[in-house]
Amino acid sequence: MSAAPGALAAYRPALRPRVLLSDPLLDGAATVHLIKDAETGSSFKVGPKEHFLIARMDGERSLAEIGEEYAGEYGRRLGDAHWKRLLGLLGAKGLLAAGADASPGPSTAPPPGAIGSPGAPAAVPPGAAASMGSSAAGSGRATASGPPAPAAPVPEKRTLLRGSLPLVADADATTARLHRAVGFLLAPAVLAPLLALTLAMEAVVLVRAGELLLAVRGLLANPVLLTGTAVLLWVSTALHELAHGVVARHHGGRVSEIGLRWRLPAVIMYCTVDDYLYFGTRRHRIATAAAGAVMNLIFLLPFCALWLFAPLDDATHEAFAALLLLGSVQALVMLVPLPPLDGYRIASQLAGATGLAASTGVYLRLALRRSPEAAGYPRRARIAYPAYAGATALVLACALAAAVAGVHHLLTA
Repeated sequence: MSAAPGALAAYRPALRPRVLLSDPLLDGAATVHLIKDAETGSSFKVGPKEHFLIARMDGERSLAEIGEEYAGEYGRRLGDAHWKRLLGLLGAKGLLAAGADASPGPSTAPPPGAIGSPGAPAAVPPGAAASMGSSAAGSGRATASGPPAPAAPVPEKRTLLRGSLPLVADADATTARLHRAVGFLLAPAVLAPLLALTLAMEAVVLVRAGELLLAVRGLLANPVLLTGTAVLLWVSTALHELAHGVVARHHGGRVSEIGLRWRLPAVIMYCTVDDYLYFGTRRHRIATAAAGAVMNLIFLLPFCALWLFAPLDDATHEAFAALLLLGSVQALVMLVPLPPLDGYRIASQLAGATGLAASTGVYLRLALRRSPEAAGYPRRARIAYPAYAGATALVLACALAAAVAGVHHLLTA
C-alpha cells in the first residue's frame, strides 16, 4: 500500500497559524503531546505517532511525503481510511487552514462515528481531554474525559464574597508595554547580579531568622506599621503576577487576562498566560513559572538594604525586618511543589509530565501493591514519579521543621 494512495496523495494540509503543539509529556504510563487552538482555547492530547503526522502538516509537504516519513520512522504505511480519520478530526476541531493546496474535497469527510486517530498511531489512554485514538487498528472514536476549553467562556458569577474583575481591555497589549519598559531586567548582565543579591539576602534571612521572627511578633502590636507591611506584601503579590506575564511575553507567550480576584477576605491580582505549556524550550517554561517568586524576592532587596545599612528608628527597623521575613516566606511558599503553586509547575516541567501529582499517586499505589501494571510504565516515568514524591516529602518536612523551630524560638526567646 502506498504512503497516501488515491486522491489524497497530493494534498498538502496545513495547520492554522495559532495551532500550538507541545513537547512530549508523561501522562500516567503514556507519552502524549498537547495540541491547542490558541484562538478558541480548546485543547486535547494525542499520542506520539499522531503528533508525528500533525507536526508535519505545514502546507509544504504532501500526504505522500508525510506518509513516507512516517513509514521510515515507524515501519508502517497509512491508507486513505487512516488519513481521512485524522483529517476529519482536525477539520472537525477547526485546526486545518483553509485553501490548502490540492484540497482532498468532500470525499475525505469521515463517515459517522469515524472521527479518531489514524489507524497505526499509538493510543492515548482515557483521561486525556478530547484525546485521539484507541487502538492500532483505529477505533474511530474521540474520547473525552473533560470538556475542552470553550471558545467563549462564561464569566464567573460575581458576588460580594467571591468573583473576578478584568482590569484592562487588552491584557496582551498591556503586557507588551510592560515588557518594553522593564524587559531590560531580563538581560543576563542585569538578571544575574539581581539573582546573586537575592541569594545573599536569603542567606542573611536564614542566619538572622531568630531576630526577624521577634520583629514579626513585635509588628503585631503596631497596627499602623502592620497595615503598611500588609500593603507592601499585597503589592509584592501584584508584581508576582505581572512578572509571570512579562517573562511569558519575553519568551513569545500571550497573556489573555489581567485582573482582580477575590475570595473574601483575600483579594489578589491574577495574570493568565494562555500558551505557557507550548513555549519552545523547557527552560523558558520554567523561567515563566519561577518569575513570580523571583519577583517577590527582588522586591525585597531595597528594604533589605535599608534594614541593614540605613539609620532607622527602632519601629521602622523592626517593620522592615518583619517585611523581609514575611516576604521571603511568601516567595518560598510559592515554590513548594504542590498544585496549584508555581513550584508544582516547575516540578512538572522538570519531570516532563502533565498531571504530575495525580499520575504519581496512581503509580505509587501500583508500585506498593507490586502490581504488574507498574512495570509497564516507561523508565522515565518510573524515575520521575518517585523522585517527585520524594522531593515533595523532603520539602514539606523541611517546612514543618522550620515552622516548629520558629514556634520554639518565639516561646523561648
